[in-house]
Amino acid sequence: MLRRKEFPNGSAARARRPETNFSQNIGARRPQQNIDAISPANQTDNKSELGKAHIMTTFRAAQVTSRGGQLALVDRTLAEPGPGTVRVAVEACGICHSDSMFVDDLWPGMQYPITPGHEIAGYIDALGTGVEGWRESDRVAIGWSGGYCGVCRNCRRGDFVYCEVGMVTGATAPLACAGLTVFNSLRRTGAGPGDLVAILGIGGLGHLGVQFAAKMGFRTVAIARGPEKDELAGQLGAHHYIDSVASDVAAELQKLGGARVIAATATDADAMTAAVGGLGLHGELLTLAVVDDPVQVSPTQLISISGTVHGHTSGASCDLEDTLNFAALQGIKPMVEVLPLEKVADGYQRMVTNQARFRVVLTTAH
Repeated sequence: MLRRKEFPNGSAARARRPETNFSQNIGARRPQQNIDAISPANQTDNKSELGKAHIMTTFRAAQVTSRGGQLALVDRTLAEPGPGTVRVAVEACGICHSDSMFVDDLWPGMQYPITPGHEIAGYIDALGTGVEGWRESDRVAIGWSGGYCGVCRNCRRGDFVYCEVGMVTGATAPLACAGLTVFNSLRRTGAGPGDLVAILGIGGLGHLGVQFAAKMGFRTVAIARGPEKDELAGQLGAHHYIDSVASDVAAELQKLGGARVIAATATDADAMTAAVGGLGLHGELLTLAVVDDPVQVSPTQLISISGTVHGHTSGASCDLEDTLNFAALQGIKPMVEVLPLEKVADGYQRMVTNQARFRVVLTTAH
C-alpha cells in the first residue's frame, strides 16, 4: 500500500524465467497493461541552464501506528536504492485478508508503525549499483515473500518460501498473492486432467481458484453460500455448482464421484469440516484460507480413502512467474474493485466485512 519500495537485486522474476535464482517475489513484465505513470507526492524544482528538472523527494504510504488502528496516509522521505537493490514505483496494490494479521498484531514480532500490503504491481524507477538483468521502467509484480537468506536449512533444500528468517514483503496486484496461492497449490496436488476438483468459497481466492482449476483441465466444482453465485461460477468456468446452504456439500460431491481435491479458500472451519466427507479415493483437503479455528476430521474418514489434509503457502518468485505466464496464456483475470490510495481505510473495511467483489485494489495515480 505504498508508493515507492526498495527491493534486493536478485529478488525478481520475469515472464520468461532467467537462470538466476531470485529471492523476492518481484514478477513479470506485463506489456499488455496500460497503467498511467503515477504522480509524485511532492516535488522540488531545480533550475539549471538546461531547464527545470523535477525531483521527487517524498512518497505516500498507508500505515497503522498501533494494533487494530486505522490505516492513514503519510509522506515519507524517498531514499535512493542501495547496492544490489532496486526501487519500485507502486502503481497498484491489492488488499488481502492476510493484511489483517499485520493490522491486528497477529504476526510474530510486529513493530509499529507498519505499512501492510503484498499484492503489488508497478515498475522499477531506480537501480542501485551492482544490479544486473534489470532496467528502469521494467514492469514488475511483488508478492508475499520478502526474500530469503539462502543459508538456512530450508533455503539450502530449495524451499525458499519457508526461509527460517521469515522475511515478508512490507508492502502485486491480486494474481501475485491470491492467484499465486491457488495456482501453485493446485499444481502440487495429485489431481490430474479430468479429476474432480472443488473450490470451497468464491471470494478473493476462490474466484481465481475456479478459473485456474478449469483452465488446468480439472472437472471443476464451485461451492458457495446461496443460489446467487451459481451463474457467476459458470462464467468463471465451473462445471458444477453446489449451494452449501441448500445442499449437503459432502453428499453432492460424492454424487459426482468424490473430489480428488477440495481447495478450501473460505475462512470458515465449519465449512471445511462439512466438505471433508466429499473427498474421493486419495482425496486431499487443501487448506488455503488463513483461519485459527480447528477443522474436525476423524481418522476413519481419512483411512477409508487414503486421504490427506494439508496446507499450502503462496510461493516464491519463480512460482509467481509461472502464475503470471499461465494466467496470461489462459486469459485468467481477477475481478476487482479499484479505489484510490486515499480511500485505503474504506477499502480495508470492505475487505474485512466481506463486501469486496472480489478484491479491492488501491491505485496511486492522481
